[in-house]
Amino acid sequence: MIQDFPDDERPRERLLSFGANHLSNNELLAILLRTGTKEESVLQLANRILHKYDGLHLMNQATVEELTSIKGIGMAKAIQIMAALEIGRRVANLHVTDRYIVRSPEDGANYVMEEMRHLSQEHFVCLFLNTKNQVLLKKTIFIGSLNSSIVHPRDIFREALRRSAASIICIHNHPSGSPEPSKEDIEVTKRLKECGILMGIDILDHIIIGDRKFVSLREKGYV
Repeated sequence: MIQDFPDDERPRERLLSFGANHLSNNELLAILLRTGTKEESVLQLANRILHKYDGLHLMNQATVEELTSIKGIGMAKAIQIMAALEIGRRVANLHVTDRYIVRSPEDGANYVMEEMRHLSQEHFVCLFLNTKNQVLLKKTIFIGSLNSSIVHPRDIFREALRRSAASIICIHNHPSGSPEPSKEDIEVTKRLKECGILMGIDILDHIIIGDRKFVSLREKGYV
């Protein structure tokens, strides 16, 4: 049984410690199977399955009937394997759709104008961009009045690191309809810019959305 292996040799523990990309095909399959049989551990069972299919080379063509014919593989395990194979196929066939490109403050403002100009509360939103200035993700970081003690750089840069973003555009709305920046807006912008320099992730702009109009703090010289 897998419990007989030391913690650092158990697939699940190794995945948590080192990441999925450090595990062998045998270990990944063992995690899917979860348990072995009375005669062999789950790692031994996984190894036997991989040997039957020449590693992963032929497993993509496996059927439920073939899998259940293997000793130790019941219907539940076969279905788990089939589902994992199908997920792999779908990921491999994904095509990145044309992403929105931000070439100017106007592009950034247009991307969110219609959804943000009528909001009754302030929303602080970040656009996370790749090296081509394509939008990888738009995420609302917090809702409420902008305050430097509320806008935590860690929340913004944590998401940027997760997405491998090259740069960030910060955006928030003014429910009053006037996009003119306040002293607090400027202080928050400078703070985030300084953090971005330390993190190596550029804050390209901070855009304030009003009613069908906007202000770019980059164009104002604050970024």
